[in-house]
Amino acid sequence: MAQDRVAIIGLGGTGGYVLDLVAKTPSQEIRLFDPDDFLSHNAFRAPGAPSLDELREAPLKAHYWAAIYARMRKGIVPHAVAIDASNVHLLDGVTFAFICIDDGPSKKTVIAKLEEIGASFVDVGMGLQLDDGSLGGILRVTTSTPEKREHVHGGRIDFSDDQGQDIYATNIQVADLNALNAVMAVIKWKKLRGFYRDLEQEHHSTYTTDGNMLLNGDQAC
Repeated sequence: MAQDRVAIIGLGGTGGYVLDLVAKTPSQEIRLFDPDDFLSHNAFRAPGAPSLDELREAPLKAHYWAAIYARMRKGIVPHAVAIDASNVHLLDGVTFAFICIDDGPSKKTVIAKLEEIGASFVDVGMGLQLDDGSLGGILRVTTSTPEKREHVHGGRIDFSDDQGQDIYATNIQVADLNALNAVMAVIKWKKLRGFYRDLEQEHHSTYTTDGNMLLNGDQAC
């Protein structure tokens, strides 16, 4: 971990919690990527408690989060952009990335670059459904390393430009699931770096809220 230059791509609910955890590690650098403003609805699915004055200013997410975590560490570099072919070089030098965006084409560009430079990454996803007044959902963590990438292009990650609109997109607040998805992703990163034991070496995990069911797949061993 101490040698890693980490990118966090997407600073919505899950990305914010990823940053909160990664900022408390000895990683050399943390690059933040997000073009959007930090607005009031974001505050209810993100860590911390922004003031009304901060929300009225509508700061860019990348700058907002960088300013907060610069209080406790160095090496946080904000980029208030969406990654595309024109700026994908901003990922040069990254050794590990957390991909926390839903846009399929953008995700494809990011992943192609990360594979090109030999970086490992974790892609997170969340799908929720509302039935009879209660939510059910599945959280996904898909890992890619230079030693194992074929599953990423075999259907584990959706690269389409029409991923539909689930209940999450209606602005329902599920910060607990955002936090859990982030925790799963960061734990996997720490496993890859030898901090936690990783006997199974899974590269794909899903958590289903109904029944607390956690499934692993795409083992490397």
